[in-house]
Amino acid sequence: MRLDKFICKSTELTRTEAKKLLKKGEVTVNGDVITNPATQVHENNDIRVDGRQLTARKSRYIMLHKPANTICSNVDELYPSVLHYLDVDKAFDMHIAGRLDADTTGLVIVTDDGRWSHNIISPKKDCAKTYRVWSRDVIQPDTIEKFAQGVQLQGEKGLTRPATLNIVSDKEALLTITEGKYHQVKRMFAAVGNKVMGLHREQIGSLLLEQLPEGDWRYLTEEEVNSFK
Repeated sequence: MRLDKFICKSTELTRTEAKKLLKKGEVTVNGDVITNPATQVHENNDIRVDGRQLTARKSRYIMLHKPANTICSNVDELYPSVLHYLDVDKAFDMHIAGRLDADTTGLVIVTDDGRWSHNIISPKKDCAKTYRVWSRDVIQPDTIEKFAQGVQLQGEKGLTRPATLNIVSDKEALLTITEGKYHQVKRMFAAVGNKVMGLHREQIGSLLLEQLPEGDWRYLTEEEVNSFK
């Protein structure tokens, strides 16, 4: 992880305060003075501030039921950040693995372990995400095959990866994708002449949202964390 992030994870310092210490030459990594906050370090390195060895706080892994009219961001914009729902220390130092649009509800994962979340975010990892979709028009049966083959999104060069569509009712379906292009689910339905009216993420990998109430959160179990490694 970045050295400035490691310092924040090991102390009560903010990112700005950590960068000031680095600039003053008060931080050493394995005996060498380091001033670049972006330097990549490992928890096993001997990292010291003014001679005091630092030990990073254990990484945190959280699932949260995102309400509508919130954003997956570390800063508030037109809507407030979903991180306000977390009653944990330095919640805004964490990041969201797999963001949702402001009007989309459902499962988000929050962590401060960037290497771990890469297994969720990177398209190369084929981490499946399942969404419940409510559409404007009746979902035609041939949409199943179209999504399985991949559809052309406006502004994209290639087709989407094969996706699995299970029709629940005329205007409701479950869609599982393994990539996360901008507004992908909405654009996939637009590509077949339909429109998404409601969107809710129910599952990431083997992790199910289940009965967690909207706005609530909990830590992942060790088994759940390991399922993404």
